[in-house]
Amino acid sequence: MAMKREVGLPGAVAMGLGSIIGTGLFVSLGIAAGVAGSGILIALALAALLALANGLSSAQLAAAHPVSGGTYEYGYRVLSPSLGFVAGTAFLLAKSASAATAALGLTGYFLLLLGAPPNRVTLIGVAAGATLLLTLLVASGVRRSNRANIVVVAATLSLFGLFLALGIPQALGSDQLPRLGRGGPGWLGGADGYGLLHAVALLFVAFTGYGRIATLGEEVRSPAVTIPRAIWITLVTVTLLYLGVAFVALGTLGAEEFARATVETAAPLQEVARALGVRSLPALMGIAAVTAMLGVLLNLLLGLSRVALAMARRSDLPGRFAAVDANTGSPTAAVFLVGAVIFLLVLLGDVRTTWSFAAFTVLIYYGITNLAALRLPVPNRRYPRWVAVVGLLGCVLLAFQVEPEVWASGTGFLLGALALRAVVHP
Repeated sequence: MAMKREVGLPGAVAMGLGSIIGTGLFVSLGIAAGVAGSGILIALALAALLALANGLSSAQLAAAHPVSGGTYEYGYRVLSPSLGFVAGTAFLLAKSASAATAALGLTGYFLLLLGAPPNRVTLIGVAAGATLLLTLLVASGVRRSNRANIVVVAATLSLFGLFLALGIPQALGSDQLPRLGRGGPGWLGGADGYGLLHAVALLFVAFTGYGRIATLGEEVRSPAVTIPRAIWITLVTVTLLYLGVAFVALGTLGAEEFARATVETAAPLQEVARALGVRSLPALMGIAAVTAMLGVLLNLLLGLSRVALAMARRSDLPGRFAAVDANTGSPTAAVFLVGAVIFLLVLLGDVRTTWSFAAFTVLIYYGITNLAALRLPVPNRRYPRWVAVVGLLGCVLLAFQVEPEVWASGTGFLLGALALRAVVHP
């Protein structure tokens, strides 16, 4: 059964923002601060530039091949079945890890909002419950999911507008920021080259929700026009928001305390809001965190299920996951599959591990995206070839800047999956 084209430009932008605004703001900034200190401001700018290059490659591929599946499909069509399969597997692993991070992060904020400091058992239990509930929502159909997503994004952006309006004036008067303006070590936050690149790799993941737009190629109206515009709008909006939030966080807590709050509570912006001294702001930020990361979970379940659908259509997953429900228009079996994978990753209970694993696998995925963009025929190219070259080189370099045990295990998973495919499809 064919998918229904029900998503316009506002809905596509909301899906992109909903996939990004959440874990990136509420968790990954604090993780990166622990690696690069105040150097996260430079790392954010570099991550945004790489995300732009990758976003442009994704946009022109999606316009040329408006089908569900993202780079999995592009790899098959433009490169080779093996590279397409690696891309699909990397996407499933990366975004499942991102979704698990979102589930754990929203739980940390939710428990603090209730005045109950999180412990491991409670953190995992509530996160698993949230994953189950959103899996059921996504299985009910994309139209209902899209409406819920627009409400979530609107609420989150409104609360962050208040946060920045209150936080930026106080941050400007803080003694935490003057050293950033004197150049040298202040700008790098004491990080060496490896630390800075490691932070860029971690922060790059926080931008990659724009790929969520491309995975809905069969459900977006006028995809050749809508998808590129939605990616541009999403990336510009998110970059400005990240820089503003990082500025406020550094100006209030400082990089070291910001990183500590991430490790201990998985809810660092709650500490920033508390430091600003505005009575209702911590509660409002807790609400924003919960709504934003619920949006991330919602959108990742949507995007991941569409990639699983595409893989099942090519028999890279069992055929039952290619079925689309006649009543809801949703690939219900694929939705429950990815919900189960996210559920299992939630059981790890560690946001640093899940986020680092997401960084490695998503960089592999976008490396293949850029490679596919380089192979597009001239009539289908919308941007110069150097854009894809920059994206490809950046992804390959940064993929191996995460912890060695993370990239080694990620490489093992991908090679094992590729070997299994070779046996099933000789």
